[in-house]
Amino acid sequence: MAGEYPVNIILVSSNLARTRSITLSWRHYALGVLVGFVLLVGLATVLNYSLLRYATAINHPWLQAMVLSDQRKEAQRAQLYTEEHLNAMALKVGELQGQLLRLDGLGEKLAKIAGLKPQELPAKNPGRGGAESSMPVRAWTIEEFAREIQALTRTIEERTDQLSVLEALLVQDSVNKKFLPSYAPVDSVQYTSNFGYRIDPFTGSQSFHEGIDFHGDKGTAVLAAASGKVVASEWHAQYGKIVDIDHGNGLVSRYAHASQLLVKEGDLVVRGQKIAEIGSTGRSTGPHLHFEVRLNGVPQNPARFLRANG
Repeated sequence: MAGEYPVNIILVSSNLARTRSITLSWRHYALGVLVGFVLLVGLATVLNYSLLRYATAINHPWLQAMVLSDQRKEAQRAQLYTEEHLNAMALKVGELQGQLLRLDGLGEKLAKIAGLKPQELPAKNPGRGGAESSMPVRAWTIEEFAREIQALTRTIEERTDQLSVLEALLVQDSVNKKFLPSYAPVDSVQYTSNFGYRIDPFTGSQSFHEGIDFHGDKGTAVLAAASGKVVASEWHAQYGKIVDIDHGNGLVSRYAHASQLLVKEGDLVVRGQKIAEIGSTGRSTGPHLHFEVRLNGVPQNPARFLRANG
């Protein structure tokens, strides 16, 4: 074939009467070169590993310099990588600190709503600021960053606990208000008779009035002063048609002289729900609502509860 220069190798054996020849083409050369290259690379790898593996034991200055140079380059790359990530995470720390300040502001508002005194408010981070420095910036160290993360974690945990307590106080206060008979049972705020001693409209003598009377036309809606359970919806010889609601903790509200009852015993009612209509049943001189609040059976001044609603 044109372009090929085969080489003939003749093998002669003293034990044989004949000779044998081998012809080497360019393919044999290429295969030989490839095998030689692979062997050379393998040998270099083994030598490099052996030198690095035993450089310390051999303690040769030149080998030590090679190892130290590689180690320094690797350490520099690792240091650069670490600094870049620390700086990026430091920005995140700054963002978390900003969010913490906003949480402090929210906590202060919630604490005021809960009625806490200033000295009872959760401690908060002071504001910080200032002009940008002309001095060169310094990268964070791992130790500094770890300390900052630990401090920020502790602060966030403290704020979380404080806001959790504050939330519990607000929820409890909200629940207590729902079950406190402080919602006006009628739209009218005009009292026709207050709590305490008064002149009895039937006998003309001094007698103790155990509730307050609201003026209202017959059929005017009577509303539940707080959420609770209806424990009485019946006729009473003195009060006429009444509704009694148990609000828990010994508190019971009574709505008397109604013309119509809209709930029955055992019903659960919510604050502001229409439960009856104003009338003049029982011992009454005209349409009005007689409203009572009793604590463990003892009559209380309902006006004190109504004032608690603001």
